[in-house]
Amino acid sequence: MKKFKVVGSLSLIQKIILIILPVLVVILSMGIGRMFISPVEVLKSAFEKFGYDYVVNSQTEIVLWTIRFPRILLALLVGAGLSVAGCAFQSLFSNPLATPDTLGVASGASFGAALGILLGFSLIGIQFCALSFGIIAVLLTYISGTGKGNNMNSIVLAGIMIGSLFSALVSFVKFVADSETQLPAITYWLMGSLGSASYKTLLLGAPFIIVGIFVLYLLRWRLNILMLSDDEAKSSGTNINLLRGITIIAATMVTGSCVSMCGQVGWVGLIIPHMCRMKFGNNHLALVPASISIGAIFMVVVDTIARSLVATEIPISILTAIIGAPFFITLMRRSGGWQL
Repeated sequence: MKKFKVVGSLSLIQKIILIILPVLVVILSMGIGRMFISPVEVLKSAFEKFGYDYVVNSQTEIVLWTIRFPRILLALLVGAGLSVAGCAFQSLFSNPLATPDTLGVASGASFGAALGILLGFSLIGIQFCALSFGIIAVLLTYISGTGKGNNMNSIVLAGIMIGSLFSALVSFVKFVADSETQLPAITYWLMGSLGSASYKTLLLGAPFIIVGIFVLYLLRWRLNILMLSDDEAKSSGTNINLLRGITIIAATMVTGSCVSMCGQVGWVGLIIPHMCRMKFGNNHLALVPASISIGAIFMVVVDTIARSLVATEIPISILTAIIGAPFFITLMRRSGGWQL
């Protein structure tokens, strides 16, 4: 029998901390930028939104609610979504290296966005094109990996091949793109940025992320079963194929939507679930909510640094690797590593 470490669900104090910390980080992040706004002013502006009689500078209102809040909201969704998708895939494939792009969805979405930029689509058009090709990539992975005698390993291999195919197509689009205008736009988009966030762009992608996270959260107690062998899972009375299918669909919805709105954001779906496993164990009753909360916090912090550290915005993927990798290595050395 396959054994794995299981720690109990979150305590009341841990639940409160995981709820309060993202709120505090959001309040602080909304005040950080070229124009510094104190947390008190942020709270006053927020209260004014709910009808309280506070006088807030109109410029402050624009900076907070038109520029910063949509971006921070997107960071929360992307961080939480990629973290919980990575958590689900690591358990689904029993592979500590599994990421939200294991099935090729990020590569497919990247090709769709690059193609949209090449064809001169609007921002919404690029987002829709990216989301569509992300879904196509997963469908191709499923078709390629589900043949005679198929298993989860064959699906992973199919995902690697489909991901490589779409990565090659991205390179082809970059090769034929105009080197003065289109190529820089494609290159910068592929490095990841939340700079294009707005309420309009959130309307298309956010519902998919929210629904995907909600589904994985509802299934969190069943995700432990994915870590068992097929015989053990079936003996529990669970329809393992249905559970796997729902998990893949939910995680794919989340990943495709995240990539379609802000480009490729590496490391988040890999390191955050690992960090949560080291702290909370492998019980998904604790692991899923912890991944959602900590992933959201991590992404908001990284994006705040990206837009505030230097005059020119730093691409997100660069910072997630620079910040995440050393911290993850240190944590692994202190905790004795990660075990499934």
